Amino acid sequence: MRDERRGWTTVGRVLKAWLQASIPVIPAVDVLGVGAVRLHQGAYDEVIAEAGDPIELARSFAQAGATRIHLVDLDGARSGAVRPDLVRHVAETVAPASLQASGGIRSLDDARALFAAGADRVIVGTAAVNDPWPWVQEFGDAVAVALDIQDGQVRTAGWLEGSGLSVLGAVSRCMEAGVARVHCTAIDRDGTLAGPDLDLIRTVAESGLKVMAAGGVRSPADVEALAAAGAEAAVVGRALLNP
Repeated sequence: MRDERRGWTTVGRVLKAWLQASIPVIPAVDVLGVGAVRLHQGAYDEVIAEAGDPIELARSFAQAGATRIHLVDLDGARSGAVRPDLVRHVAETVAPASLQASGGIRSLDDARALFAAGADRVIVGTAAVNDPWPWVQEFGDAVAVALDIQDGQVRTAGWLEGSGLSVLGAVSRCMEAGVARVHCTAIDRDGTLAGPDLDLIRTVAESGLKVMAAGGVRSPADVEALAAAGAEAAVVGRALLNP
């Protein structure tokens, strides 16, 4: 059995080096069931890393100096049900760091429940990508639209379904609705440590949208490359679990 306390200490030490980057690094805590995991390209049957208690993982990131944590409820993303109690526990643990929550948000009431639980930002994909306007009208820049991209198309429902919407089509809808920020994931790079999709991030950032970039980030050098491509922040998962 692994020494989780030692593992969390190592994770925190690794993160400190990343936090010197020129744009913010936002550590990701992905939760499947009751454990923190990393999936390979979002496949639920391909868990490639386990990190124990998500609350303690989030705590280690905050104690290392992260000012924002990215929480993904993988069960919620697939089922369409949010877990406010999970968000509340993480938010209370990482304070005063901020928490952005994602996974399972299918309605404005779902988002309200997560804000009430302590999130200061929600990431909404399935319910917002086709019509972001109601979300912007209600929550302003406290909502970011998830652009989860595979083969040039936006994926939804925990990345299990195609939307029929292209990258540029989704960007156009976000711009028209007044979306300030998107969370852009290159699905084929996610969990692979293969490097980020700089062309994708550059394409989205050139629209003027603020871009939180995710997928394939393996080193602080990748974060700097994302900054040069126009990203405002990098969301990092597996690399922080692989010292």
